[in-house]
Amino acid sequence: MIPKETVDKIFDAVDIYDVIKDYVNLKRAGVNYKGNCPFHDEKTPSFVVSPAKGIYKCFGCGAAGNSVKFVMEHEKVSFPEALKILAKKYHIEIVEEELTEEKIQENQTRDSLFIVTEYAKNFFKTQLHETSEGKNIALSYFKERGFRDDIIKKFELGWSPQKRNTLTESALKKGYKLDFLKTTGLTIAKDNDYQFDRFAERVIFPIHTLSGKVIAFGGRTLKADKKIAKYLNSPESEIYHKSKILYGIYFAKNAIVKLDKCFMVEGYTDVISMYQSGIENVVASSGTSLTVEQIKLVRRFTKNLSIIYDGDAAGIKASIRGIDLALAEEMNVRIIALPEGEDPDSFAKKRTLEELQTYISKHEEDFIKFKTELFAEEAKNDPIKRAQLIKDIVKSISVIPDRILREEYIRSTAKQLNVSEEALYSEVTRLLRKNFDDKRKQNYGNTYKQIPTKPQLPIETAGIYSEVIEKEILNFLLNYGNEIITIDDTDEEISVAEFIISEIKNDDLKFHNLVYKDIFKDYEKYFYVNAESVQDYFLKHENEKISKVAAELLGPKQELSKIWESRGAIENNIEKRLHELIPELIDTFKLKIVQIKIQNINKQLVQLKSSETYDDELNRLLEELNLFNQLKVKLTEFLEKTALL
Repeated sequence: MIPKETVDKIFDAVDIYDVIKDYVNLKRAGVNYKGNCPFHDEKTPSFVVSPAKGIYKCFGCGAAGNSVKFVMEHEKVSFPEALKILAKKYHIEIVEEELTEEKIQENQTRDSLFIVTEYAKNFFKTQLHETSEGKNIALSYFKERGFRDDIIKKFELGWSPQKRNTLTESALKKGYKLDFLKTTGLTIAKDNDYQFDRFAERVIFPIHTLSGKVIAFGGRTLKADKKIAKYLNSPESEIYHKSKILYGIYFAKNAIVKLDKCFMVEGYTDVISMYQSGIENVVASSGTSLTVEQIKLVRRFTKNLSIIYDGDAAGIKASIRGIDLALAEEMNVRIIALPEGEDPDSFAKKRTLEELQTYISKHEEDFIKFKTELFAEEAKNDPIKRAQLIKDIVKSISVIPDRILREEYIRSTAKQLNVSEEALYSEVTRLLRKNFDDKRKQNYGNTYKQIPTKPQLPIETAGIYSEVIEKEILNFLLNYGNEIITIDDTDEEISVAEFIISEIKNDDLKFHNLVYKDIFKDYEKYFYVNAESVQDYFLKHENEKISKVAAELLGPKQELSKIWESRGAIENNIEKRLHELIPELIDTFKLKIVQIKIQNINKQLVQLKSSETYDDELNRLLEELNLFNQLKVKLTEFLEKTALL
C-alpha cells in the first residue's frame, strides 16, 4: 500500500503538461494547451490541457481527468501502477506499507531479476553497436534484413558474442549474482562449475512488458546448421511467463488504442517489419498458440483482433484451433491470409504502407466465414467430413457469449453451408447445455451426474395443454431457476432450471399457450449464457406480451398457483419444498398430456371407418393407446401421494 503522504507528494510534484506532452503533441492555446486526442481518432484538435487547473478535457469524446487518470487510461494500468510511473518520472521514492518479510524478499528477488535483464539488454546492445564482431556479423545481418537504424534502436536489438561466456563473466565482474543470471536463463551452469551464455553467437530480440521493462530474450542463430535450433528463448521465471506476454505490445499499445485494432503475427521479425512499414498496432504470439492471458492482454486495448497468416493453407488449418478462445472473450476476430510463399516480414518489406493497408482491407475476413470457406472445399464431396465441418463451425459459434451475434452467425453460416438454421441452432443449444454441465461438473466434482429421467413420452406426443400448469412452470423458472435442488433417491444436486429444461426437452413436451411457448424457448437459450440476469432480460424483453407475463410472475406478490391449495399454506417456505414441488409439477404436466392423448386416440377409434387400411390403422391406434395407458399408470404412481391429480 502506498502511504497517503507519498500519494500527496506525487500529486504535488506532477505537472500535467509535462506528463501529457510525452504522449501528445501539444500547442499553446492561450493559457492552455491543445492537441489531437489520444483516446479517439480526430483531425481537428479538441483535446485541451489546463496546467492551472491540473486537468485535461477532450471536447470530442468526453475524456477528462487529472495526471494520474491520464496515465491510467493511456497506459491501461491501475491507480497504484499509475502512481508508480509518475513517481519514477519525478524521482519520488515509494516505500509501501504493511509488507511481510516474505513479501519484501519476493519483491527484492523480482527487482534483482529485472536489474539483471536490464544489464543484459544494455550489454547486448553495446556488443551490437560498439564491437567489430557485432557490427560485422549482427548489424550487417539486420541491415540485410532491411531494418533501419532507428528501428534497430527502438526495439533494442542486440548481439551475444561468439565467445561462450562473455556475458556471464562480464556480469559477475560487475557484481551481479550467478543465481539471478541462472534464474533468468541468461547463464547455463553445469555440475562441474562450467558456466556459459545461453544466447552465445546469436542476434538478440529483447521481450518487453507492457510498461517497457525487459523480462526475457529471444536469440536467433545466423548459422545454417540444421542441428542448431534456429531460435532460443528465455526459460520461464518469476518475471517471465510466455503465455502472458506478447512480443511488441509495449511498442504497439498506443497505436492499438488509437486505431481500435490489433494485428497479430507469429514472430519477432514479422512485428518489426510491419512496424517499420507503418503498421504499428502489431504484436506477436512468438510461435505459441494463443492463450487466454494473451487475448485478455489485447482486450485491455481493443476488442478487434486481426490475425495475419502465411499463405500456407495447411499451416493455417493447424493453427486456427485456438481462436475459439478469442471468440469466448468477446473479441471480434478477423483473418488475413497472405499470398502463398509470403510471411508478414517479407510481405511488408516489398510494399508501401498504402499498399499494405489496401491489401488488408480487401482480404480481411470474418473468422467464422474464413474458417468455413477454408474447410468447405475439402469437405465438399465427403458427407462425413462435411458433417464434421459443420460441427466444428458450430462449436466456434457456441463459445461466443453474445446471443444476438451467435444468431447472426447461425443465419449466415446456414446460408453459406446450405443447411437449415434449425439444425445449427439445435446443435448450438446442445453445446451450450454441455458447456454449462461441464462447468457444473467442475464445481461439484465427481458428485455431479446426469439429470435423472422419469418415464419418457414418445416424440409424437408433442402438442397441447393445461395453461395453468404451463404458467406455473414458467413461474418456477423465472423465480427459482438458479436455486439448487436435490433429487430424491439420487442425492443429485441440480438447478431448478436445468431440471425443468431437461425434463421437457427429453420428452419433447410442447407448450400450448403461444406466449408461454416463446418464453420457454427464449429462457432455454438465455439461461445457458447468462443465468444471473435472466429475470432482468425478460422484464425488459422487446416482446411486450412476454415482458407483461414476466412482470406478472415476478411481481412482489408472487404466489403459487391455486393447483397447490390442497397442499396447505406453503407460500412461506417455497424454497424448502422445491425438491418436492418441481418434480411433481413436471410429472403432472406429463400426465395431462398423456390423458389428453388417450382422449384423442379414443375419439379416433370411434371415428374409424372400414377401409383398405382399416386393420393397420386400428392396430396402430390400439398400440398407441396401450402405450399411453402404461405411461398413465406409471405417472400416476409417481403422483399418488399428491393432491394434484
